Amino acid sequence: MELRDHSPAQELAIATRLRREHPPELVSAALGQARLRQRAVAKFGAEDAYRMYFTPNGVEQATRRSVAEYRAARFSALGVGSVADLCSGIGGDAIALARAGVRVLAVDHDPLTAATARANAQALGLSEFIEVRCADVMETDTGPYDAVFVDPARRGGRGRIFDPEAYSPPLSWAIEAARTRPHAALKIAPGIPHELVPPDFSAEWISDEKDVKEAVLWHGGPATPRITATLLPGPHALPSNELPDPPVRPVGRYLYEPDGAVVRAHLVAEVAEALDGGLIDATIAYITSNELRPTPFATAYEVTDVLPFSLKKLKALLRSRNVGILTVKKRGSAVEPEELRRRVKPQGPNAATVFLTRVNGAPSMLIGHPA
Repeated sequence: MELRDHSPAQELAIATRLRREHPPELVSAALGQARLRQRAVAKFGAEDAYRMYFTPNGVEQATRRSVAEYRAARFSALGVGSVADLCSGIGGDAIALARAGVRVLAVDHDPLTAATARANAQALGLSEFIEVRCADVMETDTGPYDAVFVDPARRGGRGRIFDPEAYSPPLSWAIEAARTRPHAALKIAPGIPHELVPPDFSAEWISDEKDVKEAVLWHGGPATPRITATLLPGPHALPSNELPDPPVRPVGRYLYEPDGAVVRAHLVAEVAEALDGGLIDATIAYITSNELRPTPFATAYEVTDVLPFSLKKLKALLRSRNVGILTVKKRGSAVEPEELRRRVKPQGPNAATVFLTRVNGAPSMLIGHPA
């Protein structure tokens, strides 16, 4: 427990003291685990994180608890009683499924990762619901299970993998595995091209606290919209109505910034229709409207100024209004927010938001504040 809230500055002194009573390798392992648990709090919450065990890759790649719980609830609502969780990692999704009353086979090919998942199931009192198996997922018999959930590895020795056929296992294999069971969900990168979504699957883009987390391909069960954006907490679901692109309009009183999941799901038109709005540029996902309407799918800002892009003009305007708290957002601009902030040197007690973007093709600056 004394390692739970330790800071890096304390680590040398703590290690020196502990090594007087414990083997050095045990002390190093304990300190490493304490650091990983601190990192894991953001994903799993303190109550779970400080009881669980982690590997560095396990913390990085594990599903955030809120997202895993949402998916587990969706499986449960479909009447799924058992899931083969393939590429289960340290068990984030398996834990959420087990807590939803679903029996889980958690499979991972890496012995250390599988052992960590087994330890986590035991630490959280879920061993009765979770069977952990170290095996090749491509050789695992999923026949006894109602559903499969596949979370292919999307990182390699050189970082992120963008080609779905370079996933481990490849997306094409996961799709065929999904088709063998009554229900299935395949976790994929949110940047996947829409044309890669098979016609017999639906695709869901998920964000949590305005941060896009993943995309999921769903198969089986009742008919659902082919494309959906889901926002957590909530959940708030926005289905596709296959609308045409919104019209381009002059900038009105309000600017709406759609949630990232909405943008990834190509559902900006659905939000624009609900807001009676249009786009400020045909290629930019900013919506403008003269009305302020509440929506979970976009953040509203009141626009005070629309100017051609000019750092000199922006600096003078901010100085005249004593703006020292500056939020910089950009879409369709090559200027980096930190570079802009460094050059305009905001000073003063007031706050403002500047959008670096294009308005009907012209590089522009929109200044405003949250509505």
